Amino acid sequence: MSKVPDLAKRLLLGRALSSAQQSEQLLKKRIALPVFASDALSSVAYAPQEILLALGAGGLVMYHYTPWIAAAVVIILLTVVASYRQNVRAYQSGGGDFEVATTNLGGNWGVVVASALLVDYVLTVAVSVSSGVENLGALLKFMQPHEVGVAIAIVVLLTLGNLRGLKEAGVAFAIPTYLFMFAVFGMLAWGLVRLASGAELQAETAHYEVRGDEMGLAGFALVFLLLRAFSSGCAALTGVEAISNGVPAFRKPKGENAATTLLMLGLVAMTLFGGVTAFAYITDAKFAEPDQGSHLIDPSTGRPVTDADPVIAQVAHTVFSNFTPGFALVTAMTGLILFLAANTAFNGFPVLGSVLAQNRYLPRQLHTRGDRLAYSNGIIILATMAGLLIYAYDASVSRLIPLYTVGVFVSFTVSQVGMVRHWNRLLATEPDPAQRRRMRTSRGINAFGATLTGIVLVVVLITKFALGAYIVCIAMPLLFLLMKAIRRHYDRVAAELVPSGEDVALPARNHGIVLVSKIHKPTLRALAYARATRPSTLEAVTVAVDHEESQRLQQEWDALDIPVPLKILDSPYREITRPVLSYVKSVRRRSPRDVVTVFIPEYVVGHWWEHLLHNQSALRLKGRLLFQPGVMVTSVAWQLQSSDRLKGRKEPPGPGSSRRPPRTGARPGAGSVSDRD
Repeated sequence: MSKVPDLAKRLLLGRALSSAQQSEQLLKKRIALPVFASDALSSVAYAPQEILLALGAGGLVMYHYTPWIAAAVVIILLTVVASYRQNVRAYQSGGGDFEVATTNLGGNWGVVVASALLVDYVLTVAVSVSSGVENLGALLKFMQPHEVGVAIAIVVLLTLGNLRGLKEAGVAFAIPTYLFMFAVFGMLAWGLVRLASGAELQAETAHYEVRGDEMGLAGFALVFLLLRAFSSGCAALTGVEAISNGVPAFRKPKGENAATTLLMLGLVAMTLFGGVTAFAYITDAKFAEPDQGSHLIDPSTGRPVTDADPVIAQVAHTVFSNFTPGFALVTAMTGLILFLAANTAFNGFPVLGSVLAQNRYLPRQLHTRGDRLAYSNGIIILATMAGLLIYAYDASVSRLIPLYTVGVFVSFTVSQVGMVRHWNRLLATEPDPAQRRRMRTSRGINAFGATLTGIVLVVVLITKFALGAYIVCIAMPLLFLLMKAIRRHYDRVAAELVPSGEDVALPARNHGIVLVSKIHKPTLRALAYARATRPSTLEAVTVAVDHEESQRLQQEWDALDIPVPLKILDSPYREITRPVLSYVKSVRRRSPRDVVTVFIPEYVVGHWWEHLLHNQSALRLKGRLLFQPGVMVTSVAWQLQSSDRLKGRKEPPGPGSSRRPPRTGARPGAGSVSDRD
């Protein structure tokens, strides 16, 4: 790596961390809460709004069901939190729902859960960042025409923050998360004070009318609309599962610390969500989207209103109508927490990807940690997919939300069923009465959670399918099939590479072939190296593209008295690759039990454009020879002067080289190659 890119990388990401420093990256509970809980907490910004948006399709009269819908969502939230507290105590490797499902229900169910979570993590980033831009636009109006660009820029910033490492990202994100909690709790407290003092709080949209495309509903249609509003409000539950995937990032005792963080998350999220929804109901805040079947109408003009602020911004504006800085704080912190909510996915997706890679369901590169001990490849893949989704959907929250929650409720339900199996298995062998009582209690919690989340999953699928959830229902099976195919490939390769008695037998002979184009230093080094390997036979081979040049090469070869015979291959059509390939095959046919080693001189260059000018024939030859059984290809490197710029220091002279002076003061262990490399 050249100095300039390396310097830029260090400035952006910080100095590289050794594997021994991994324990220093573990999180305390007060840092883990904002790192893993920001997604669930940020749902306060859009979950109440989504309830009103869904109810609005039935007209203003449907808003009276808001408290009941919110209460049902809170019950589901507390149930899921209580259920996952059992998960994180029992499974602490970071596999989360994937590990629970795989261990207790089998590999296929584990892959189902993994595909659901991977899709949901990508949607978490897209929805959270898009909603953050929308809310921040209520304060900074100039951002509204550029929402897509701003959203993608935020994804890039989050990516850089997470590439710097978990601990640094946690510290950086903790302050805004706690400020958001302070701002919203302060808003709710101040609103209660104003209500107690007799103030009349009315949102700026209170005098508007809501007209829906499905007004006057009754019977099954009414129930369906209420269920759709409930499924929209269940977006408040997304992010709860992230802690189960992030247990390895906690300090010891990992399980207990994760369970405590989950409890804090549940209590805070319940209070914030319930409080904002209650004030939206009390202040008559309204929100509508024509694409979702609802319209906001100004009765004084009869014209539709299309520029209403998000619900939480309306509540803040109403509560702090006598204190503008309070409104600015809530709005700014809401936008910021939504951006940081994506950080939950940035912590969950790479860890899950690493676990899947370790289990051979994803490419092994996802199991590799980067310079800063973060799973860099997973972070970059997540950012890329989320950015494409934001661009494709124009950063529209109302269009992205229907895709949301399907994946997370699939993982919720399967995981809780797996936990019931887990407790059943342990109860079959546990003799201690106290432990059995504790296990039965945990099993009851998980069974109740499985039942409730299963019902919600059915509701979400029925009510959201036509609105966009069908895309997730297509993406998840495709991802499932892809991961199964990757696993089959790795299993097939592993079976193919199992040693057998024939693999240790030495070949009868080794025939060495040095490819020659002209006589120069790289050729002489390749010849010297080939002779040093002591093959059974050794010859140099060149291709006669030009007859006169081939004759001059033969004369120069004889004049230098090189102790290796030179064979000239005829090429009437001026090809290089095919004659060499045919000759190597002929050597193999004569001696099938022998091996052929082809030595290819190759330049090492220092500029990208030099790759276009050198090594093209060598690359083509290697690409064809590597597919020939019984043929070994050896590149003999020759470093051009331009390659010195990439080293940053002088190298000791290599065998056969005299153009570099010896280097003194080399540090011990220099030049070693790590397992990761």
